[in-house]
Amino acid sequence: MSDCIWWKRKKLAHTIHFPKWTGEGEKKFPLIIICHGFTSTRIGVDRLFVKSAQALVKLGFAVLRFDYAGCGESEGEYGDNEFTCFIDQTKEVISFGSRLPYVDQNSIILIGHSLGGAVAVCTVADDERVKNVITWSAVGNPFADIKEIVGYNGEQPVIDHLGYAITEEFLLSLQSYSPLEDIRHFRGNALFIHGTGDPVISSKYCAHFFEKSRKRKKGESSIVLIEGANHTFSSIVHFDKLISSTSEWLLKNVNESVQNNLKKSV
Repeated sequence: MSDCIWWKRKKLAHTIHFPKWTGEGEKKFPLIIICHGFTSTRIGVDRLFVKSAQALVKLGFAVLRFDYAGCGESEGEYGDNEFTCFIDQTKEVISFGSRLPYVDQNSIILIGHSLGGAVAVCTVADDERVKNVITWSAVGNPFADIKEIVGYNGEQPVIDHLGYAITEEFLLSLQSYSPLEDIRHFRGNALFIHGTGDPVISSKYCAHFFEKSRKRKKGESSIVLIEGANHTFSSIVHFDKLISSTSEWLLKNVNESVQNNLKKSV
């Protein structure tokens, strides 16, 4: 089995964290895949995803962090992507992760931050391999939100955003996707977390995601608003709240057999 993740002949950089195993025999761990946001990396602002992985692996979860094409150490140019490319890459990462030794392919969880939250929701809407999804500071309207961030006014074929060449094609591709509607098609459990002090993406989206998801016939929904937290939960207090809320929900929502195995690994 290849230890590389390939998408359209581009190598996607990744990092995997496995828990320590003190039991006997072969162990299958539930797998968390972290989807980073717009022009971010698998490290995250203020090491958000590194710290998160270090915390979650202690609970007995395997964690896979990766860079979307054109970000971090992955190959490609970010502006050459369209929104569907992120969904395709996420599905390729799910396929890679489910083939890993010691991973329980029946217990795949996505955590998506910011634009990665929108990508995660749109991915799980039609990918039944994912049983649980968690969004952190999720984008609710990809086109409107990213357009505002980069200052697109409909006249620039290419925008220089922090050194990334964001093409008009990239931006217009966002118009076709509505994660707030797609969440209604997910059949698993969902947790939505947002900071009320987020200056980048409105925390109102969190409530919208929650209300939309509650209308589903299958799957439980939960919401956590962290008072005063910014977009990347950068303070110690806010990060601790983010991880504790995420951890409590995960331990409650993984299936019973997985929970029993987790108790042996911590």
